[in-house]
Parts: sequence; C-alpha cells; structure tokens
Amino acid sequence: MGQVILRLTGTQLQCQEEHPSLLVALESHRVAVEYQCREGYCGSCRCRLVAGQVDWLTEPLAFIQPDEILPCCCKAKGDIEIEM
Repeated sequence: MGQVILRLTGTQLQCQEEHPSLLVALESHRVAVEYQCREGYCGSCRCRLVAGQVDWLTEPLAFIQPDEILPCCCKAKGDIEIEM
C-alpha cells in the first residue's frame, strides 16, 4: 500500500492491497492510462518514475529506460511519484 503522486496534476492517490497492479490502481481512481496488453509486452503504459520504488510483478518485456516503469506489471513499493 502506498500513495501515488501524479506529477503533472499533483493528484494524490492511494494504492490498496487489493489492486493487483499499479495500472489497476490508477484505473480505480479514473486515471486514463494508455495500454494494450497488461502483460509488459507492448510498453504502451510506460511512464517515468520520478521518485520512489516499485516491485515488479513480472519482468517487463518491452524496452524501457532506467527511469521508466510499466504500470501494468508493477506495484508501488511505498509512496511513489510518476510523471503522468
């Protein structure tokens, strides 16, 4: 469980244990996130992790930069800030 700050709007959201991924947590708060696969293959949901850490549920198969995450295959590890 942790707090997610959306850098572009300053919105603060709570991730709950029942959210299987960061993508689901964002959707539960009606945050529009581009995605196609939910499995880490396509990279459509990629965003920049500004602060904090995530736990990877599965290793992303899409190419990502060191400061990027795929919300479809990770969970917030405590409080995080993402560029979204």
